Amino acid sequence: MSEKNNKDLIQEKLKEKHFEAKIVRRIVFTVFVILMLAITAVIGGGYFYIKNALQPVDEKNTDSKMVEIPIGSSPTAIGRILEENGIVHHGKIFRYYTKFKNESGFQAGEYALSPSMKLDEIIGHLKQGRVEQEVVFQITIPEGRQLEQIAEILEKRIGISEDEFIATANDKKYLESLMGKFPKIITEDLLDEEIRYPLEGYLFPATYPFYVENPTAEEVIETMLQKTQEVLEEEKIRVALAESELSTHELLTMASLIEAEATSQTDREMISSVFFNRLDVGMPLQTDPTVLYALGEHKDRTLYEDLEVDSPYNTYKNQGLPPGPIANAGYSSIQAALKPADTDFYYFLATPDGTVIFNETLDQHNIDKNEHISDQDNS
Repeated sequence: MSEKNNKDLIQEKLKEKHFEAKIVRRIVFTVFVILMLAITAVIGGGYFYIKNALQPVDEKNTDSKMVEIPIGSSPTAIGRILEENGIVHHGKIFRYYTKFKNESGFQAGEYALSPSMKLDEIIGHLKQGRVEQEVVFQITIPEGRQLEQIAEILEKRIGISEDEFIATANDKKYLESLMGKFPKIITEDLLDEEIRYPLEGYLFPATYPFYVENPTAEEVIETMLQKTQEVLEEEKIRVALAESELSTHELLTMASLIEAEATSQTDREMISSVFFNRLDVGMPLQTDPTVLYALGEHKDRTLYEDLEVDSPYNTYKNQGLPPGPIANAGYSSIQAALKPADTDFYYFLATPDGTVIFNETLDQHNIDKNEHISDQDNS
């Protein structure tokens, strides 16, 4: 083959490769354009979908409709109820919107809502509580009360018998149903066989309004659990709990110990520091209220003989936290359990006048104990 023919052949092959590359580039460009158009369409469609979903269902329809939000409803359940009643376009968008805006604290109740309302208006109504009904009565649960004491209050105030309330609070099937309604706070930790009352520590002390004459034990329990959930979902509590090494159950247990030991003159963060310092070095907590809880008694003082009670709640015999809370702690004790003071104290002593003395050493603690506490008392 001549040199000229070789050159012609090479040029022909180069032309073919150039043509093929050109075709490939066109195909790639076409595919790219199609993909970009598809992505734009999806984004645009999603944008208009979400934008429409955030708008009122019908701005001209101001007719109110009574919508009932049951006790313990999650944002997902609330969104579904609102969608079914024609108050929002899409229940899922309502849930995502409330999560995006970090909205919580929705109250059970009956609400007069209309399709003309914006999402922020609806959320505002749902956080106000049962505003469409008059309060029939209120019940105040003081801080530090135990479940048995709450049962006594309810029997006197509402007529729910103590036995019925305690039996409901201890019913395993009911507890399992509560796990579905309050999954963030009611967990399998409550099913530990060593726990005396599973809901001890979970019934937040507060003043509760009721809108019916004779609420059931379940309604009372779930109203109180809703409040507990709201408190624990507050941003500063939620963030502090996430940063700590505590579970929700451990938090409420520690808070109950602080609540039981605190006096009106006590810095709860200081008591919290003593408990955490002891846990850090493997010391038993040795807190008298756990002994009294184990005994099932309410006494002004703990005797040395009481310390021998055989119970998982006895923190003189067992290291670490007891199986569960021994009382229902208030907000300040929950905060103290999450933010203990930074101290080197391992001992504290409550004097008869309500002041609390903190010490780093057992020797100094015993000196203060001999000075302020009689021989019959134990501190």
